[in-house]
Amino acid sequence: MKAAVIVFPGSNCDRDVAVALEQSMGRAPAMIWHGESELPKLDLIVIPGGFSYGDYLRCGAMAAHSPIMREVKARAAKGTLVLGICNGFQVLTEAQLLPGALMRNASLKFVCKDVQLKVENAKSSFTRGYKAGQVVQIPVAHGDGNYFADGETLRRLKGEGRVAFRYVDANGKATDDANPNGSIDNIAGILNEKGNVLGMMPHPERLSDPLLGGTDGRTMFEALAKVVLA
Repeated sequence: MKAAVIVFPGSNCDRDVAVALEQSMGRAPAMIWHGESELPKLDLIVIPGGFSYGDYLRCGAMAAHSPIMREVKARAAKGTLVLGICNGFQVLTEAQLLPGALMRNASLKFVCKDVQLKVENAKSSFTRGYKAGQVVQIPVAHGDGNYFADGETLRRLKGEGRVAFRYVDANGKATDDANPNGSIDNIAGILNEKGNVLGMMPHPERLSDPLLGGTDGRTMFEALAKVVLA
C-alpha cells in the first residue's frame, strides 16, 4: 500500500501518523510538503493534525488553498482514500471535500483527553475493522472541534449512514457530558458521499501502540491496509 502524509506549516502530528501507518502497513508513507503540486500514485492520503498556518483566519482555511490540495481534491474525486484527522478534518471541510464546519469548542477552552467513541458506520474502508455499535477510546486535542451542519445536511449525513463516529459515554450513550466540544448530534467523524473521504476530530494515531496506552486507533490503519491489499 502506498500512502502519503501532507505536511503544512504548523502540522505537528505528521510524524505520529507516519509511524502509525508504517507499523500497520509495513512501509513508511511519503511525506509531501504542502507547496508541491503533484502526488505519486497513492492508495491513501492523510492530512494530519496540528495548527496549519498557525490557525490564522479560520482553522484549515489557508491550508485548504495550498497547491497540493488541488491534487488531493482531484484524487479524492477519482476514489483515492483520504483521511483528515483533527486539523485535517478542518482542512477537508474548508476545501469542501466534506460538508459542515468546525467551530470553537462550546467551552471556549482547548480540550485534551481520551474520549469514548461509538462506531456508527462499520462498513467504510476506514472503519470496517470495528463492529457497528462498538465503543472505542481515542484521544482528542483541539480548540475548534465543535462540528456544525445545517438541518438538511445533518439529515443527509444521518440518512445516508455517513456519520462514522459519535462521542458517547462508557455505556455507548450520546450524552451532553460525553460531548467534549458541543458538536451537533455528538458527531465526531463523517464520511463523504462516496465513502472514500473521512474526517474525524479524535486522533487514532495517538492510541495505535501498546506503549501509548492502547491500540483502538491502530485498528483503523490495519483495516485500511487490508482493504488496499485485498
